[in-house]
Amino acid sequence: MTASHDLESVWELREEQIFPELFGEVSRGIFVLDEGDFSQFGGHAYDPRWLHLGVLEFGPTASRPTWLYVTSGGSTPWEEEPGEYDDDGYSWLGVEFMLETPLQSDWAIHLLKRLFAFHVLAMHGHFGERPGIDYGSRIPIRSPLNRETSVLDCVIAVQPSCVASTHNLPSGKFDLIELVGVSSDELEFAKAHGTSALAERLNAAGIHNVTDVHRASVCAGQP
Repeated sequence: MTASHDLESVWELREEQIFPELFGEVSRGIFVLDEGDFSQFGGHAYDPRWLHLGVLEFGPTASRPTWLYVTSGGSTPWEEEPGEYDDDGYSWLGVEFMLETPLQSDWAIHLLKRLFAFHVLAMHGHFGERPGIDYGSRIPIRSPLNRETSVLDCVIAVQPSCVASTHNLPSGKFDLIELVGVSSDELEFAKAHGTSALAERLNAAGIHNVTDVHRASVCAGQP
């Protein structure tokens, strides 16, 4: 890979070419992570560069009626020099997360920032052996996702439904992981039968990967 692609040009390629081609135009500017996003996990030290990470909002398009919230920075080569870029490897953490909602939702920004901060800390060993977020992960949030009365209080991590999962940058590749809000009983179903089995049940109910905080559980009262 040519060394002419520095960190800034990699960032610009993702934000100004890849993301618009995948998701359309950005609706609002980036919502960057702040100290509180990291301190909520026990006051772990963080790299000041991580405060440049954030979440982008994409409105509906002609082919997609939903709103998308996508992280920015998990695939930026913060720790590699251009001469160290590897086409076959991953760019930094090698991941960006996305969350799909039926309506414009500020709660989705707050939730994605929180989960993004957790993942960055986990990938830098701040929780010991505890892993970060990957396909198949099941994450209890322990409060309504919209901070109100939703029965959705957990998240699962799955392959994205509206775009390809793997994309390439000059600094390496990255995966898109879609986070889907689920209820506690849906999470228990996933623990018993697998995350893919829950995803199939959501698809059968017409929910797919869209997090609608006003929906009912598809597993209420079921084993």
